[in-house]
Amino acid sequence: MQEVDSAKYLSKRVVGLKPSGIRKFFDIAATMKDVISLGIGEPDFTTPKPILEAGVRSLQAGETHYTSNSGKLELRQGIADNLQRLYGVKYDAATEVIATVGVSEALYLTFVALLDPGDEVIIPTPCFVSYQAEVYLAGGVPVEIPSKMENNFQVDPDEIRAAITPRTKVIFIGYPSNPTGAVAERETLLEIAKIAIEHDLMVVSDEIYDRLVYGFKHVCFPALGEELKKRTVLLGGFSKSHAMTGWRIGFAAAPAEIIQGMVRIHQYTIMSAPTTAQDAAIEALKSDSYVDEMVAEYDRRRKLIVGGLNKLGLTTFEPRGAFYAFPNIKASGMSDEAFAEKLLHEEHVAVVPGNAFGKGGEGFVRCSYATAYEKIEEALRRMEKFMQRYG
Repeated sequence: MQEVDSAKYLSKRVVGLKPSGIRKFFDIAATMKDVISLGIGEPDFTTPKPILEAGVRSLQAGETHYTSNSGKLELRQGIADNLQRLYGVKYDAATEVIATVGVSEALYLTFVALLDPGDEVIIPTPCFVSYQAEVYLAGGVPVEIPSKMENNFQVDPDEIRAAITPRTKVIFIGYPSNPTGAVAERETLLEIAKIAIEHDLMVVSDEIYDRLVYGFKHVCFPALGEELKKRTVLLGGFSKSHAMTGWRIGFAAAPAEIIQGMVRIHQYTIMSAPTTAQDAAIEALKSDSYVDEMVAEYDRRRKLIVGGLNKLGLTTFEPRGAFYAFPNIKASGMSDEAFAEKLLHEEHVAVVPGNAFGKGGEGFVRCSYATAYEKIEEALRRMEKFMQRYG
């Protein structure tokens, strides 16, 4: 029988796609005992009870069928109302909002809808691992620019200007930031807005962590002005703020023409977001009390981990949003990859090397504080022993 090399049939695009630097360490940690994971970007809270009960009621009522491709109008109206209440930005629920399978699908739909082969997307790094990959899968070219700790991980508008070429089509921003925890300052966003208008560019703004901020007000990019709203795709969801990662429900809000293009792709790839998750999300939009409770607990953990890392000599920028600390590990004398591997194998603490988040992340590691306070305390004790050997 002739042997078949199945791998040769894979497309060059898939072969060239780098594996997630986050998953690599998750896979290793899964084979070990007594590991404390500061690597996973997922709330350790269970979805609040009222949301769970709404999902159960949906199933019991036999809501097990397709919805509109764009999602239930009640959900889209709730999303639009919520954005207007929080940020004063108005969207037509019927034509300018789509419910998606998490923000990941919204990200994919956005780039497939916007990009032609060779179109460039400017992406500040360090950033979430999916951004460059989704641009690449859509046939575009990710163009990385650095953001730096000494500038509070704000993207430098001059770096954006310098990166613009005739092929530039999109500026991508993601604040509050995964992995740094930085929150964009209004002045920075206004400068980005000027650049987008001046060069006639679209802006894609991933604001999935918008509700997780500490002593700082989140600025919603399309709320900066009507012209900005017309050239922005806003991405958001329920995974982080409402502890709903497993429900896989997100959304995009954008001009009707852009949403219409996204729906065309969505209807052929997904059909519609899960009906049960949509009904749960409708309930999630009705109350903020449990969001506030989770934010208060994240803030308590934030103070613990940032203070603890700085005491160990791992200089850590104070995150103002999301649930990540991003310490500089220069004091260890190691690369971020070596630091993460040694820490995992020697002290059974899992962190993610900063290079997983682009060149701007080199020399750092990401530590999630979306885990129990007591586990963070123990992780810091183990890291203290580690730094006594290598610091």
